[in-house]
Amino acid sequence: MRIVSVLVSSLLFGLGLEIAQMTNPQKVIGFLNITEKWDPSLIFVMVGAILINTILFHLTKKKAKTLFGDVLQIPNKTDIDKSLLTGTAIFGIGWGMGGFCPGPAISGLFRGEPGVYIVIASMLVGMFVAGPVQKFLSK
Repeated sequence: MRIVSVLVSSLLFGLGLEIAQMTNPQKVIGFLNITEKWDPSLIFVMVGAILINTILFHLTKKKAKTLFGDVLQIPNKTDIDKSLLTGTAIFGIGWGMGGFCPGPAISGLFRGEPGVYIVIASMLVGMFVAGPVQKFLSK
């Protein structure tokens, strides 16, 4: 049952990304480019996501277990540190340059757009390099 719920929720998430055009880099770049022909339509997607996430977070934060009985782990770190700011900046720069954030990039693999392969490759390199770089910088 767990694998079915993961599959259904993943397909629903991917469908939502496709309907909202989050897998279309031109749409995303049009939203991020506020100096030229700005396309504000993705604000509705973001507001909807924030609203649903806020409601579900408040409904689940007091629960100890998930629907499948796993321990529910909610992060308790609330401070803003150098690592958070650096990661946020790298994420934003990558999103702006490629037109994809990670979820839509993975969904975009099935559309066969050439640019998405560069974004996925860059994300993979970033994941492998992040640990050693973080260790090096913390010395």
